[in-house]
Amino acid sequence: MRSLVLLLAVLALGGCMNVSDMAEGTRYHMSDAGLLDHSDSRRVNNFRIQPDSFVYIAQGAFAPPGSAYPRPNVIAEVAFDGFIEYFPMVRRARVPEGLDEAMGEARAAGAHYLLYTRFAKSDDRIGNSDEWLDQEAVDRLGIDSGIIQIMLIETSTQYLIDTARIKSRGGLLTFHDKKPEDLMGPPLEQYARSLLGLSDQ
Repeated sequence: MRSLVLLLAVLALGGCMNVSDMAEGTRYHMSDAGLLDHSDSRRVNNFRIQPDSFVYIAQGAFAPPGSAYPRPNVIAEVAFDGFIEYFPMVRRARVPEGLDEAMGEARAAGAHYLLYTRFAKSDDRIGNSDEWLDQEAVDRLGIDSGIIQIMLIETSTQYLIDTARIKSRGGLLTFHDKKPEDLMGPPLEQYARSLLGLSDQ
């Protein structure tokens, strides 16, 4: 009897929404509850740019406070991976750069926009046995988190088109072997989509 009730409930839900909607809803709620990775993105402007815009991506040399030391250019690398699917003309700096240097390189490359990023905070908690052997601190067990800041600047006028702040944290089911920078891929890809006015899939 109980299995029949469950089957009817599943069929009723299936009639209301398709499987992909159910999966996305489940993922959202598990993320919000802290079981899966979660991010919160705050944009200052809702500015859109053309799909054929040439975007140059750079990262500042600022090292986030705390005990975690991410790779120096990791956010620029992750942002490039997120943008390349949506912007055919995208390049990134090979090393961290100051804002003036990045703007000079973006202009020299002929880019329309400079996407300048900064890792503002990084908390790399113990998430595997190797990290435990290195630190052996019970208070360092837990979920990674990080905050990045973004500026989108028009190269011809140096006008600040948009700024954004992305805060990410890991989930209880996904924290093993992760770093704070590993959490930034999906929100940076979503930021690229939002610049084109595309909604979540």
